[in-house]
Amino acid sequence: MIYRYHYEEFVRQARRVGDAGLTICSSGNLSWRLGDEMLVSGTGSWIPTLTPEKVSRVRIADGEVLNGVKPSMESVFHRGVMLERPDVNVVLHFQSPYATLLACSKERPKSIAVTAEVPLHVGRVIPEIPFKTPGSPELAEAVIAALRNRNTIQLLKHGQVVCGTSFDDVFQRAMFLEMASRITYQALAAGKEPDVLTEEEIDALEMHFIGHLTKDGLF
Repeated sequence: MIYRYHYEEFVRQARRVGDAGLTICSSGNLSWRLGDEMLVSGTGSWIPTLTPEKVSRVRIADGEVLNGVKPSMESVFHRGVMLERPDVNVVLHFQSPYATLLACSKERPKSIAVTAEVPLHVGRVIPEIPFKTPGSPELAEAVIAALRNRNTIQLLKHGQVVCGTSFDDVFQRAMFLEMASRITYQALAAGKEPDVLTEEEIDALEMHFIGHLTKDGLF
């Protein structure tokens, strides 16, 4: 069962995302698995000022809206990721300043692994999805496919999507992505090449903290 306090916690977490500057106005959307249903920000809602009345309750299996609130137009990929990934409980689509700056740049760095937190929490590989119309079936299909064995993706000329087991997991992933993007951009803007972690260094980090390598996916 989903109760009022679930809506209140969802709103609290959404505003945490907004307070951190990961979204502005109506950009971005958030979802939370609760049993065989999910709460997802409603269409046109503003994550930084979300209220319980703007939260949609959706059955994951078939997408049926259960509380009369129309979900975000991106809810299709939120639901699809949860169907593909039983381990995922939270999905966040956001547009943080520096990560989006890189997503909108013609020349992008091959790696932003500037600290250990990046491969360990953001991901060793961050897939890039070419621009597709927001809310379209094509975008949903691409996001679902890319997140089958990754937790972070860049949507070129658009934003980012991260998924994880909890709100903290997803929030940390998004914040470290933004941190690494900022460090990378500011170094390049100053004419300095970022000294990113080597493949060997990432191998050692993964074996020490995760116990296996993720070059070919998470699983």
